[in-house]
Amino acid sequence: MSFSDLFGSGEHLRNLGHFAAIVNLAAADGPINAKEEAQLKRFATKLDIAEEEYMKVLQNPNAFPIHPNNSVEGRLERLYDLFKIIYSDHDIEEQEVGLLKKYAIGIGFSQKAAQDIIKRSMEIFSGMSFDDYRYLLNREK
Repeated sequence: MSFSDLFGSGEHLRNLGHFAAIVNLAAADGPINAKEEAQLKRFATKLDIAEEEYMKVLQNPNAFPIHPNNSVEGRLERLYDLFKIIYSDHDIEEQEVGLLKKYAIGIGFSQKAAQDIIKRSMEIFSGMSFDDYRYLLNREK
């Protein structure tokens, strides 16, 4: 039995995997700062992550697998969440970009689509709403 099997199935496992990816990205540029921690707490609440689960994910985020979302809309929303945590310190580092690309591929985007979405997202992302983000991402150049 895997570690994630202890916590249930379905949507909750997807949320745990997504939250673990967010924690990995928050820690990619060094220790998690206060702004990132506040954002992590918000995501934990939004994703219905219990305090015990939150602590286990912080201790070992790699123990939780990524569970792909079936819809493009759902995948984009997951990426949007990740951009929010990355830009909470107003900067994106090369290591974070690499993790974002791996995550995008892990949730079902092709390598080319992942690269294009990450590049375009970096060009337009500045703390906007998800609807604005989706509109700008899909808008023709």
